[in-house]
Amino acid sequence: MSQELSKQELHNLAMNIVGEDMKAQGFEFMGVNSKIGKDPQFVGLKDKDLHFVIVRAVSYPQDANAYDPVFMQTIKQHADKFEAKTYYAGVGLGNGTDYAKKVVKDEDYTMVYKGLQEII
Repeated sequence: MSQELSKQELHNLAMNIVGEDMKAQGFEFMGVNSKIGKDPQFVGLKDKDLHFVIVRAVSYPQDANAYDPVFMQTIKQHADKFEAKTYYAGVGLGNGTDYAKKVVKDEDYTMVYKGLQEII
């Protein structure tokens, strides 16, 4: 019987996707926190600038690119104390054959990821 990924496993998958994207863009990782509820997930350095990145794994029908603006402003205020830029990275995850279905262990998955969205 196929087993659905847990919330933490989905979060870890989203973290891997965002981490690979950040690595490809030349980020140097200063801190990584993959525990759900501990923000930010990534503290990175790029072009001598500090970046705080919030990662969220979402499932259909949620919009991967929609975030809680009040929460993100709280994170931005925290980042501002460190002169850091703030980003949201939402990753929509679904089953490989049908995006509306759950992600299952050892099966293909589909994703919706548009990259880092700067919070200004």
